[in-house]
Amino acid sequence: MPIYFLGEDPELFPPPEKADRSGLLAVGGDLSPQRLLAAYSQGIFPWYNEGQPVLWHSPDPRFVLEPDKLHVGRSLRKTLKAGVYDIRWDTAFEHVITECSRVPRPGQNGTWITDEMREAYVTLHELGFAHSVEAWAEGELKGGFYGVSLGAAFFGESMFAHAPDASKAAFVTAVERFREWGLHFIDCQVETEHLARFGAEHWPRKHYLQALARALEEPTRRGKWTGT
Repeated sequence: MPIYFLGEDPELFPPPEKADRSGLLAVGGDLSPQRLLAAYSQGIFPWYNEGQPVLWHSPDPRFVLEPDKLHVGRSLRKTLKAGVYDIRWDTAFEHVITECSRVPRPGQNGTWITDEMREAYVTLHELGFAHSVEAWAEGELKGGFYGVSLGAAFFGESMFAHAPDASKAAFVTAVERFREWGLHFIDCQVETEHLARFGAEHWPRKHYLQALARALEEPTRRGKWTGT
């Protein structure tokens, strides 16, 4: 497959179908808000390591969770019912993404959340497109996740936990609220074991892009989220 190098136009990407088997689609460009939002709206996201140019991906298949298909185990339900964690929205975005960058990942040497990446998503948060959902206990941030919202789609980026079920509690609370808000799906990007347990499933890229186009017909819930 040819390697596509991005030019100066922040909205111009090659068709997602041009990605190679690993999902790599294009190289280069920057992480400006305009380019990031254009990428997400076309089913593309950045993922690269420190010292690399920006690498843009569109994997096939895509791992996606529909809110109506959320499955929550009995033990986690007990944790949620007991109110172990105070779930907050958009109160500590920069703290969440920083903690996500520090969590060791199996099979990874270092983090893909570079300083450049962190600054870019903090800017998206300030513009009202990126959000964090946080689990707090005893006045401390114990876990959470962040992602990007466009139309009726939420693009999950990363999560962390410093206490049992902390990130899971934040995630389940968010997905249940997303269902109430009418969001169509949560893009989990690539498969993980615990997301599979929640009910996420593989979608062929063609199906994903069709669903994304429908989701983007809905208005974006922009600005600070309160969870209500």
